[in-house]
Amino acid sequence: MSAALLDELQLRGLVADVSDREGLAALLAQGTVALYAGYDPTSSSLHVGNLVPTIMLKRFQLAGHKPIVVVGGATGMIGDPSGKSDERNLLDDETLAANLVGIGAQLSRLLDFQHPTTGAVMTNNADWTRAVTYLEFLRDIGKFLTINYMTAKDSVRSRLEGETGISYTEFSYMLLQAFDFVHLAKTHACRLQVGGSDQWGNITAGCELSRKMGGAQLYGLTAPLLLDSTGQKMGKTSTGERVWLDPQRTSPYAFYQYWFNRADDEVPRLLKLFSLRPLAELDAVLAEHDQDRGKRVGQRELARALTGWVHGDAAIASVEAASRVMFGGSLEGVTDDVLQQLAGTVPTVDIPRSELDAGIPLIDLLARTVCKSKGDARRLIQQGGANVNNLKVTDLEHKVTTSHLATSTMLVVRSGKKDYCLVRVT
Repeated sequence: MSAALLDELQLRGLVADVSDREGLAALLAQGTVALYAGYDPTSSSLHVGNLVPTIMLKRFQLAGHKPIVVVGGATGMIGDPSGKSDERNLLDDETLAANLVGIGAQLSRLLDFQHPTTGAVMTNNADWTRAVTYLEFLRDIGKFLTINYMTAKDSVRSRLEGETGISYTEFSYMLLQAFDFVHLAKTHACRLQVGGSDQWGNITAGCELSRKMGGAQLYGLTAPLLLDSTGQKMGKTSTGERVWLDPQRTSPYAFYQYWFNRADDEVPRLLKLFSLRPLAELDAVLAEHDQDRGKRVGQRELARALTGWVHGDAAIASVEAASRVMFGGSLEGVTDDVLQQLAGTVPTVDIPRSELDAGIPLIDLLARTVCKSKGDARRLIQQGGANVNNLKVTDLEHKVTTSHLATSTMLVVRSGKKDYCLVRVT
């Protein structure tokens, strides 16, 4: 079973490096193993990149092992140099506390914290770090890892060779993360740490620290970083906005569309990475996807899998209903909640209900929403490009009233095929 789990992780593209594959397979074969991944609270929300270590924890949990989540209340105050060219801004206690609450709530939805044997455990490394004095840390931890060992790590060496260098504060991060691993091994019998490939140096430092201190043999497993087909890190939209897991920062609709719009050649890798369906079922999905890529079967499966995991299965139906609106579909049965998915993605205009009660000439409404002027609005109607609730309107004298609301508070105005605006009555 243990070797089979590692083999499946390999087939799913979740293995970049493993410190001792045979030893880890033997350990996993003995029964439930505790493993951990760390999350630095640099924001109140996790983002798409954080899904890689999380899906690793999830797959181990489904295989009968016990995840430990470490939110970095201590390490988050310093900043990890891995994969960065500049030093991170330090966080104050109030911001850090708010961020810890936010990402803790998100992780509690992504992993099972209730199972009697494999339920995930939430920890904060500030709990075991704050009481350790500087001199104690140097005496009990710092003496075991040499400067030569630490500077040989890619994450440190690349910063040393860069223009900005690396501060002693960030240089110490590796020791703190190694200390976390050793502490969890003692207090939670944690034997494995997982993360992205940029964490390899920090993870193996923990394995080395445990060995030097005469502790249990620890193991490290990393996954490749989440890159798109051009080799760039995934997790930002085409406009440069980060894709967050918080629905207030990235709506479920925008989140779904981010995955639905992945390139065809990215779909097989991402599906195997993130879908919880068996590989044989995914092979069937991908075969159907290849028969007619224009139908975007693979992208839809990917978007559903991730939206359901992050926002819940109920969000999928709402998001897909909103998608149908954006593709000119019927608004029959659409609710405020569905159209609200589009707010922030398409322009939204608020209009007092009293105006709609009296009736707004369509030309005026178009000029306030999708046209630059009344003249443009008149030409749009004459050319057959004006739509209200995805229904074409050709009458220049047409008035829009509350009777035209698609939901209790909203209607949709469209120019041509792609220029939308939500009208919300207040």
